[in-house]
Amino acid sequence: MDESAQFTAKNKQNKQAGSFALLMKYPKQVAIVVGMSLGGTISFYSYTTYMQQFMINSAGMDKETVAMINFLVLLVMVALQPLFSHLSDKIGRRPLLIFFGIGGTLLTVPLFTLLAHVSTALQAFLLMLTGVVIVSGYTSINAIVKAELFPSEIRALGVGLPYGLTVALFGGTSQYVALCMWSIGHESIFFYYVSFAVFISLMIYVFTSKGHRSALDDDA
Repeated sequence: MDESAQFTAKNKQNKQAGSFALLMKYPKQVAIVVGMSLGGTISFYSYTTYMQQFMINSAGMDKETVAMINFLVLLVMVALQPLFSHLSDKIGRRPLLIFFGIGGTLLTVPLFTLLAHVSTALQAFLLMLTGVVIVSGYTSINAIVKAELFPSEIRALGVGLPYGLTVALFGGTSQYVALCMWSIGHESIFFYYVSFAVFISLMIYVFTSKGHRSALDDDA
């Protein structure tokens, strides 16, 4: 796949610098990628991958019902991504990220608590749907927001490395943390863990933002 003309031109200017050496010029942007990804990746895996197991273990619903509800919720979530992305082009990235941050911080504990005590499939669907609507404020635009932090010659590594490590360390382990808390009879700790992670990301969205289109500082 051919590189863009912009990338090729800028890359010629940076042949003398290795990729990792060049990345070290952007410590703030790397830290922002980690901070803004923390709450997003933990929430995403909690409301998607882990949710099915949570509804079986904690809410006592049968596997077939949970699988169907989860499928429908994720189908709606897929449809929401371009809608939220289009909205961000109109109002900016920052409002959507803050929407996710506030919603995830304040509603994660109540949503999971209510989900653990649902009595009908409709209740479960509506509560799970509320969760993915909140998370969509992050998932729909996080890639472009992170890409806007770096110039083209370091963009792939600048976004990919800190994001990949954050997802592996926190998103990938969220299910294990949840099951560990459930096994010792303190599942609610996990709810607060998710909420606190989103709160950390919210601070990034609020205090490192500027402009209408881009959600975060672009010192590059």
